[in-house]
Amino acid sequence: MPAADIAVGGFSPLSTCDWPGELVATVFCQGCPLACRYCHNADLIPPGPGVGPDFGGILALLDKRRGLLDGVVFSGGEPTLQKALPEAAAAVRALGFRVGLHTAGPYPERLARLLPLIDWVGFDVKAPFSDYDRITGVPGSGERARASLLALVASGVAIDIRTTVHPSLLSEDDLARLDGELGRLGLGPSRRQPFRAEGCRDAELLAV
Repeated sequence: MPAADIAVGGFSPLSTCDWPGELVATVFCQGCPLACRYCHNADLIPPGPGVGPDFGGILALLDKRRGLLDGVVFSGGEPTLQKALPEAAAAVRALGFRVGLHTAGPYPERLARLLPLIDWVGFDVKAPFSDYDRITGVPGSGERARASLLALVASGVAIDIRTTVHPSLLSEDDLARLDGELGRLGLGPSRRQPFRAEGCRDAELLAV
């Protein structure tokens, strides 16, 4: 599948925060199978072609920025929803860039096939795995996230595990349980991220 088939919802030609310690460009992919209540990129949830630039144009810009950027991050939405993501990652690598990925792990088989092309993963862990459904609205999403984490651990790819915390959704006990589950997978505690009101459409969460 051609890399140009990536649905781009947005593009940042320069970011210092999407891959800690690296200077990157970020491709925001359109579409996500989850509906997390605290999502601050709700416009990227619906599948579709996206309103961002054509991926071919992004590659042309990246070609001119060789030596100026450390890498390219595929974010979203959920990038692994894109069937052409392996081809897109390979095209970025062919230009000499390292490749980063933001994911919540809803497609463990796709992620496992993609990992040989990836240098770093920012993985969003939502909650203790048995509690995922009340965050994502999707039955079984916790087990799929767990399977993706197992694939990541086996791959040896660098990983940054982070958890968005809203007091109405995750208690201190929930976070302790989560860290225990991560520990049993051979991982350390997740890095906590505060809830961002900007972009969130959940009135109940915004009222707290």
